[in-house]
Amino acid sequence: QVQLVESGGGLVQPGGSLRLSCAASENIFNFNDMGWYRQAPGEERELVATITVGGTTNYGDSVKGRFTISRETAMNTVYLQMNNLKPEDTAVYYCRARILSRHHWGQGTQVAVSS
Repeated sequence: QVQLVESGGGLVQPGGSLRLSCAASENIFNFNDMGWYRQAPGEERELVATITVGGTTNYGDSVKGRFTISRETAMNTVYLQMNNLKPEDTAVYYCRARILSRHHWGQGTQVAVSS
């Protein structure tokens, strides 16, 4: 059973930065891709960023130029660097790993952007 553990969430002021981490229980090259999604209260879960096994990245339109997804393979960890945070970035952020059609999710970490 794949386990994904997110960390790094918290409360930050607008314009601030946070880095989220997602630690996987196995070699991240076992996954076709990994990514971050978020869900705000009353909203649908939306794509934030993904990274494929080959290193190709993809971002949601609302975070392009502000967020960066990366990975450290020796630590089986994927990161999400979030800069210039806005109140509308407030959400629970989830890590997801995909093996073919099977998706595995973490428990989520809360990010709140407020002054």
